[in-house]
Amino acid sequence: MVASNTVRALSVEEATIADVQAAFLSGQMTARQLVTEYLKRVEAYDKQGPYINSIINLNPKALAEADALDEKLKRTGKLSGPMHGIPVLIKDCIDATDMPMTAGFQGWKNYFPPSDAPLVAKIKASGGIVIGKASLSEFTNGGGDNINSVLPGYTRNPYNTAFATGGSSGGTGAAIAANFALVGVGTDTGGSVRMPSAHNALAGLRPTVGLVSRTGIQPNNSVRDTAGPMARTVTDMAHLLDAMVGVDNKDAATLRSKGHIPKTYVTSLKRDSLKGARLGVLRQVFTDKVADPRIIKHFEQTLTELRAAGAEIVDTFVVPEIEGLARAPQTPARRKADMIKFLADHPGIPYPSPQAIADSKLAHPLHQAGLDAVAASGDPESDPATIKGLEAEAIYRAAFTKAMDAGKIDAVIFPTWAQLPVVNGDRNTQVMTDEPNPKGGVTGLSSSLTFVGSTLQWPALSVPSGYLGQGLPVGLQILGRAWDEPKLIGYAYAYEQATLYRRPPASTPPLTIATTH
Repeated sequence: MVASNTVRALSVEEATIADVQAAFLSGQMTARQLVTEYLKRVEAYDKQGPYINSIINLNPKALAEADALDEKLKRTGKLSGPMHGIPVLIKDCIDATDMPMTAGFQGWKNYFPPSDAPLVAKIKASGGIVIGKASLSEFTNGGGDNINSVLPGYTRNPYNTAFATGGSSGGTGAAIAANFALVGVGTDTGGSVRMPSAHNALAGLRPTVGLVSRTGIQPNNSVRDTAGPMARTVTDMAHLLDAMVGVDNKDAATLRSKGHIPKTYVTSLKRDSLKGARLGVLRQVFTDKVADPRIIKHFEQTLTELRAAGAEIVDTFVVPEIEGLARAPQTPARRKADMIKFLADHPGIPYPSPQAIADSKLAHPLHQAGLDAVAASGDPESDPATIKGLEAEAIYRAAFTKAMDAGKIDAVIFPTWAQLPVVNGDRNTQVMTDEPNPKGGVTGLSSSLTFVGSTLQWPALSVPSGYLGQGLPVGLQILGRAWDEPKLIGYAYAYEQATLYRRPPASTPPLTIATTH
């Protein structure tokens, strides 16, 4: 009985890795108790009450795994690893045993992968407990819109449940914001870690491509794909990143990371990291033509905060070569080749080819045309759009390197997203100009500001920078050169500690409070 009371006294809401591991070592809390508290919150709030709807499946062995860790700690007196007993939510496009891997597709709702993805195996080896699989835009194909997926349906933003979480890692974003687990893993091709992090007041990192293995992750574009950590604090984000990185011989991109992985990213967490840092403001990408005026106005406050923390703001930082350059697309041809390889590594998976998936007509209607295009596409090695896209990406990297070197820029800064979250189910809610929307849908008029890091394949992170509109979170995006994760984490930590914008959503309060009404 004492243990139960002390768990509630510690309060799992907004608890950090350091908080709970100190409680484990002192005997104040067990891993079983911690997992149980999070499961209670999931039961109370995910499919009931505010109906956040952020989780597709829970791990039936989570409590047994917690028991094993508790027994080991009792026997040895030591934590089994840096993630000992930490409940982690994994985006459901990543293989994890004992749970289906659905990618949000109803045709895969009963498909169990044969093994853990390497990044999941690493998290488990460091003592982490995969508590469940988080919702996502179907086949990771989403961004500023709500989560469009037949299987889980909309995930709701816990800060205002009428609004979207952002995609495609919106389930991870909403669940961690609502305190359904301690940290979470998303994936990011065009912005799918950073944008839901911004919309849900989280710290989220898109690492340099190759820092984290992509084996066992349903692909979108292998040139750009990466998994990334999402957490309520920059510190916990750094701890989770430590548990995710490393070379995987099955993913050739990770061979590039040799010599670029520090012993720990936690040593980058210094309050004075921004002092003397030269940060370039990339106003080219958030003009009044594409950005909500509230976003632009709010960013001026962010710049004031960065200056107060010691940063030298270079305003405006310009990369001339990107003006008028068409964005490099995520082509159907690239996706088809990547999906064929992924499906071949998953024997027994239903609808085992891009053509079979398209022909099934089981996908969300918004994705059907895209799946048809993937099935009908050719070889990316000879596909003109894919070739042209690679050329554009190379121009971006050369141009940013040149401009950052010339200006002695340590990192580039701009808002994470040009618009506030949209209303769930409504594809016409963004504040835009009076001009017709040339792209259609809610992500028209270039509202994505995450495309820059994705095009470069460089690291970029989002850190909470305030709240706008109807209490909706927004984020500061910090972009660096390849392998600059330690630097970016330091800047984000210093900004976080100077501003402390993160606050829990009112829709999912502590259960002790909720049950006293």
